[in-house]
Amino acid sequence: MTSALNRLSDGTIELTLTIPWPDVAKTYETAVDEAVKHAEVSGFRKGKAPRKVVEEQLDKTKVYEEVLKDLLPKVYNQAVTDQKLHPIINPKIELKEASEGKDWIVRAVTCEKPDVMLGNYQQAIKDLKASKQKKIWVPGQEPSASAKAPGDKEDRKPTLDELLKALSDSVSITIPSLLVEHEVNRLLSDLIDQTKKLGLSVEQYLASTGRTADSVRHEYEAQARRTLTLEFSLEEIADKEGILVSDDDIARVIQTAKTDEEKKALEGQRYYLASVLRRQKTLDFLASL
Repeated sequence: MTSALNRLSDGTIELTLTIPWPDVAKTYETAVDEAVKHAEVSGFRKGKAPRKVVEEQLDKTKVYEEVLKDLLPKVYNQAVTDQKLHPIINPKIELKEASEGKDWIVRAVTCEKPDVMLGNYQQAIKDLKASKQKKIWVPGQEPSASAKAPGDKEDRKPTLDELLKALSDSVSITIPSLLVEHEVNRLLSDLIDQTKKLGLSVEQYLASTGRTADSVRHEYEAQARRTLTLEFSLEEIADKEGILVSDDDIARVIQTAKTDEEKKALEGQRYYLASVLRRQKTLDFLASL
């Protein structure tokens, strides 16, 4: 197997994998052998029919599908190792050439974690906080005590959305289109589930909100880029500032479980809990600047 690498300007990685025909043929023979072992042919006991008889009854297309299932993970993982890649998403696979007697060619599209240029995010957040505290008092125009809203001092603190916007504005990052597409598809899947629960079709829901399929996709693309930018930025800050999550942090969350079943489920999600807790610690760090 050989592989060729092409990096696109947005960070998307294209791998062209060439699988030698002898490797395909060998895997095909193995697949046929397995089919013979489990074949049920009239006049023969299960697995005892002659190979030629079984092979004549096999659907070659389905056999080659099994060949692909067996070969693709192997050649893709080998290419990733050879090219020294660190993908963060499952590849999108496209079979470009698959003729008998010829090398097979596969296109695999993936991406690595994008580079994040944080900029002076700390100063951006400090400037935001300073701007929220500034009040220009004009003599004779001070608001009366009754005009001031309760908790006015607390209201001048930046909201989480404002903090995240200040962070986002100071960050420079190029999000691979494959990641954006993956996130948009997730959002669209959630939308379909939500409309089903409402007893509506997606078309009915969009009509009721005055939107179209294209406008929703554009909306979700923008949302996906914002979400991914913040996720990678927070992760980069956590790495830079040495923000870590301890086993005790995770244990405290697990102890909040109300039932044994819930506790067991949380135990199986320790990695996810760690990522959520680390993100929250990072947000707390930003709020403390």
